[in-house]
Amino acid sequence: MAKSIIHTDRAPAAIGTYSQAVKAGTTVYLSGQIPLVADTMSLVSEDFAKQTHQVFENLKAVCEAAGGSMNDLVKVNIYLLDLSHFATVNEIMATYFTQPYPARAAIGVSELPKGSQVEIDGVMELPE
Repeated sequence: MAKSIIHTDRAPAAIGTYSQAVKAGTTVYLSGQIPLVADTMSLVSEDFAKQTHQVFENLKAVCEAAGGSMNDLVKVNIYLLDLSHFATVNEIMATYFTQPYPARAAIGVSELPKGSQVEIDGVMELPE
């Protein structure tokens, strides 16, 4: 099975040795997105809610570049510096998805790239 690299200028460029996403068959593996603004490659804000919205916007752009939508995500992993923000993530996530929601994990971590407070990656299954 061939793999193809997914890239969009509407999401931050990779800041390391990885691709924004990789498609294998109808499955798309999305790399972690942090709250960088694509045009400036800087953090959108220090505000947690604004950072979370930016991360979801970045994921949305990569999903669309792959030919899908946020509702095609089947699994997301959310990495948080502070797990007390979990309720805020739930509220914001509900504005980007409709039921049935993807499977999800929320993981507390000690540090994230560029000083961000949240990072999210995922797996998307495209309609055949």
